[in-house]
Amino acid sequence: MDAWSGARVYAAGLMSIHLTTRLRVARPTDDLEAVARFYREGLGFTELYRFADHDGFDGVMLGLPGAPYHLEFTRAHGHRAGRAPTSDNLLVFYLPDQAQWNEAVARFKRAGYEPVRSFNPYWDRLGVTFEDPDGYRIVLQRDAWEP
Repeated sequence: MDAWSGARVYAAGLMSIHLTTRLRVARPTDDLEAVARFYREGLGFTELYRFADHDGFDGVMLGLPGAPYHLEFTRAHGHRAGRAPTSDNLLVFYLPDQAQWNEAVARFKRAGYEPVRSFNPYWDRLGVTFEDPDGYRIVLQRDAWEP
C-alpha cells in the first residue's frame, strides 16, 4: 500500500495529514481589490468570504467552492506589505487537458493580463506565467503532475 491509497499521508514520518485536510495559502497585499480582481477574473475563482476591520485587518478568501484549497489576501491597517521578494514566487496550476489550458490562458488575457517570461525557463516550456499586481506569479502548466 502506498502513501496515497491510505486514509493518511505521512510527511517525513513526523506528522499525519488527513486527505480531508484543506489548504489555505495566505499572504498580505497593499491593494486588496486589485489582487482579488486578478484571481477572480484571471483564474475564475469565486469570492468565498470577505471581512473588514477584523482586529485591524481586511481580507478576502478566493477559490472554487468545494475545492480542497483557497487563497486568502489580507491588508493590515497602517502597515505596508510590499511586493513579492523575487520573480520566482509561484503558484502552479497543472492543467493537462489542452482545451482547459487554452481557456485558462484566454481567460487571463480577456481580463487584461498578459503573460510574462518566467524567471525559471522550465515553466515556459509547457506553461504560461502571469504576474499579479503585487509581483507574485501564477503558472498555468499544460501538464499533469503525479506525486
